[in-house]
Amino acid sequence: MSPPPPTALVDDTASRSFDAAAGAQMEFMLRDLGRMYRERNEALKEVTRAHHDALFRLALAAEYRDDDTGEHIVRMGFGAEALALAAGEDAAWAAMLRKAAPMHDIGKIGIPDAVLKKPGQLTDPERDVMRRHPEIGAGILGQSRIPLFKLAAEVSLTHHERWDGAGYPHGLAAEAIPLSGRIVAICDFFDALTMDRCYRPAFSDERALSMLAAESGRAFDPRLVALFIAHAAELMALRDRVNARGASFVDLVDGPAALDRLAPTSGASL
Repeated sequence: MSPPPPTALVDDTASRSFDAAAGAQMEFMLRDLGRMYRERNEALKEVTRAHHDALFRLALAAEYRDDDTGEHIVRMGFGAEALALAAGEDAAWAAMLRKAAPMHDIGKIGIPDAVLKKPGQLTDPERDVMRRHPEIGAGILGQSRIPLFKLAAEVSLTHHERWDGAGYPHGLAAEAIPLSGRIVAICDFFDALTMDRCYRPAFSDERALSMLAAESGRAFDPRLVALFIAHAAELMALRDRVNARGASFVDLVDGPAALDRLAPTSGASL
């Protein structure tokens, strides 16, 4: 048998040159796509930040109309996050609630001053007007697909519902009330009691805790009330840090770590 013919030598210089050029082109395209992706993400983040800032400022405007300094909504945000964590919720959801909770009363911007600032007891028609603010707030926040705004709308709509079903606007009861609304209702109640208002001085922490306990199973989720009372020392220490550091709603974006970067001040700067 004769030996096989020798293998022909192929000059692949051209193909190797083509492969190198294609690889360089692909690398360039990938770098370009990566840059475009980063720029797109930054643009989306900037839009979200702008929306967030605008909504916070509306929430702040609502607080100013209610004869407040705006400190309440900042304490509300930090307190809601802390209570959510105590309830076993994951850190990401608790952090989102920290940013959503300050918008709970944003609907008050749509309530006439004659009702909102009335020093005496409201009439039944005036009470009906006041009770529109949760739905006004949810309408302001809209049907956004952004998770933060969806949660803020949920908080606005449900933070005046009661565990016993006697709340408003929809008379939801027990766990039919979203957890976000149940948490914010408790934090709102306690913080409002322990701050000076135009019609009364602040209650002591002890009296406010006693009043909160009395509403367990009536206005508020009994499990969350028990958790709030069990962690009261930590929650009040957090509140005092917010006050002492002069935290603003801008600091709610970064969370409790922002408090460590702030120098102590004599008052909040909002």
